[in-house]
Amino acid sequence: MIHILVVDDEKPICDLIDINLSTAGYHCRCVQDGLAAIDLIEKENFDLILLDIMLPGADGFDIMEYIRPLKVPVIFISAKSDVKDKVKGLKLGAEDYLVKPFDALELVARVEVVLRRFHKTETILSAGDVTVDTEARKVMRKGVPVVLTNKEYGLLVLFIQNKNVALFKERLYEKVWQDEYIADSRTLELHVQRLRRKMGWEKNLVAVYKVGYRLEI
Repeated sequence: MIHILVVDDEKPICDLIDINLSTAGYHCRCVQDGLAAIDLIEKENFDLILLDIMLPGADGFDIMEYIRPLKVPVIFISAKSDVKDKVKGLKLGAEDYLVKPFDALELVARVEVVLRRFHKTETILSAGDVTVDTEARKVMRKGVPVVLTNKEYGLLVLFIQNKNVALFKERLYEKVWQDEYIADSRTLELHVQRLRRKMGWEKNLVAVYKVGYRLEI
């Protein structure tokens, strides 16, 4: 699993980022102090760091100087919107700079872009007797190849990346169909039904009342 460190002195911001990235299939650690962040970086390995600038203990620019030799990608997340601050952050080696307040979907998208750039995305996913090679786009069930449509494949990857997490219909539709969800459409439901049959998930891929679906593994 991809491990992401979130460094921000505002706990509500940390919680918001944690919820959205966890839903997207990432594991997050959160700290609200600059020195505590450095201690954690020394002890654990992270695939990406989301870093605020205005922090107690040590500010984000100081922490960036410490991180740079470690070759860990960094995205600055800050209320400081001046161009000079953005330029400074990028010149220090950050991969991106996101200004608060930000949209959660944009944050996840930027995280995905940076992880792909550093080849840190997971290529083999698994759930029970199902495995997915995302690089080869190959799906196996009990060692036997399974043929899926593009939409079925997109749903499968999302469900496996978010095992045991309830996913809203709107999020599933927007991610796979790249369009706004229409409440009275049965398109998503029919695709989920076909995916259940192909994967043998009649008891695992369950409907969550007034929410969407959850893959229980």
